[in-house]
Amino acid sequence: MVIHKRTRLTPVQRKDLVQRYYGGERICDLCRRYGVTAPTVYKIIHNGRLGDYSLHRSVNKRFRCLEYGLKRLTKVERKLEEKLNKKAMRYNKQYPGEMVHFDTKRLPLLSKESPRNNHEYMFVGIDDYSRELYVAILPDKTQYSSEKFLKQVLDECPYTIEQVYSDNGLEYKGNPLQHTFMRLCEANKIEQRFTKIKHPWTNGKAERVIRTLIEQWHRKTIFKSRAHRKVELIRFVNWYNTVKPHKGIQNRTPMEQLINYFYPQEL
Repeated sequence: MVIHKRTRLTPVQRKDLVQRYYGGERICDLCRRYGVTAPTVYKIIHNGRLGDYSLHRSVNKRFRCLEYGLKRLTKVERKLEEKLNKKAMRYNKQYPGEMVHFDTKRLPLLSKESPRNNHEYMFVGIDDYSRELYVAILPDKTQYSSEKFLKQVLDECPYTIEQVYSDNGLEYKGNPLQHTFMRLCEANKIEQRFTKIKHPWTNGKAERVIRTLIEQWHRKTIFKSRAHRKVELIRFVNWYNTVKPHKGIQNRTPMEQLINYFYPQEL
């Protein structure tokens, strides 16, 4: 018979325990002698009265249902793996402007600024096909700032934007008749699409470019003022669009990706 690894007493020890009990030894002394709890001692004595000193299957469901538990764990791990694969799955749109991802990030205060100062906000837009980046620093996170940023993108963008994709923040979503960002989208025949609630990773391209901006631009630059920060941002965006290669577009820069699309014979 296989003895469970957590079994404290063998059949011989159990028989000896019962004999000591009937010999007058106290329960507390038996607990100390054999290193078990009082309920275990009483259970062994009860079985001893029936002449049973054998080992019984554990009543602990964690051990009795071990096989079921392992199957359940395998199933959970499979679901997690599938979910992670979906998150990591890359895709690209078919042409520039088919979808532009939008997002907003609150910028940290500068080193010499007081905590009483208002934070500035960074608005980003990134073309799904080419990874071309548009960024602006604005004083607040409102529909009016997002409208101003979209106007900037429309002025700078050399191709037609068909869709904008964003989270459900109030700067991007509200009453369609009154929300300035939504009205500007409608005026330019731009379809709006939103991430599923509590699923920010579905806007992964915007999330990732914000992380790149913070790590490679903001944390590595000492800004003299907010105006200086905006100048350095323009320089970084220019480098991002014309120099930095991207794995998702075959190690091309966004500029090369656009040139390859509009003038394929030149690359």
